Amino acid sequence: MSTRAFAAAKINLFLHVGAPAADGYHPLCSLMSFADIGDRLAAQPAETLRLNVDGPFAGALADADDNLVMRAARALLAEVRRPTALASLSLQKNLPVAAGLGGGSSDAGAALRLLRTAFEAPVSDARLQEIAATLGADGPACLWGAPVIAQGRGERLSPVGLLPVMDAVLVNPGVPVSTAEVYAAYDGGAEFGDVTPPPLPDTFENVAEAASWLRRQRNDLQASAVALAPEIGDVLQTLVDEPETLMARMSGSGSTVFAICGSDVEAEGLAERVEALAPNWWVRRCRLGGPWPDET
Repeated sequence: MSTRAFAAAKINLFLHVGAPAADGYHPLCSLMSFADIGDRLAAQPAETLRLNVDGPFAGALADADDNLVMRAARALLAEVRRPTALASLSLQKNLPVAAGLGGGSSDAGAALRLLRTAFEAPVSDARLQEIAATLGADGPACLWGAPVIAQGRGERLSPVGLLPVMDAVLVNPGVPVSTAEVYAAYDGGAEFGDVTPPPLPDTFENVAEAASWLRRQRNDLQASAVALAPEIGDVLQTLVDEPETLMARMSGSGSTVFAICGSDVEAEGLAERVEALAPNWWVRRCRLGGPWPDET
């Protein structure tokens, strides 16, 4: 029987980035939430480990054999020392690539969860998170897909239970952005952010209050990404000008922008209007929260 897992889109509600350390890595502080839209992964027994990729953004993935899903699968197989317990993996790539949505990291996290279950592997949650950390800075957070504040390189996670589930619209102008190039541009500006976690309220009464608090935070990479890809700025301006938008910001290093709305009806109206204004943009209505259930 096929086993399935959901790989939720990651949204950086804020992203504060500090000056690079001696090793070149930037300390960060980010509040991450997860959308109820994303990629989907399935596994079936097979004689060899292989990956098939389909879906609307399959063509944007250059080498399936070096995909993060395959790297995650090999890491788990090495951990349990069961090279003969192999699987045929199928990835439905619904999220745009190089879009600031953590798609590759979420795909890897889904693979780790899925194969641990499929192989009945005796790997603890803590150890699975350590493996996820070897696959990228977003790996630990994207493994579970639950709202967290991430610090350090992204490996230090603090659960966040006070955020309401928020209706939102995700918009991508169809322009991939290189994370390395965005960070290089950010470093060139030599104006780095404070990565001390901002004080969180005890609770938010409603989505409008949460959006008001989020507006006081930042994405420190946003200006650099907009300079490299002005289309991101076009998306931001479009969303900010719409009446349903409580706040809008770029996610990650770009190029996807999210808008938080007060209700599902408002998010639906905003999404329909943006699609009509810019039919070439990728537009999706969603809810932000998590974790969202896997399909089994």
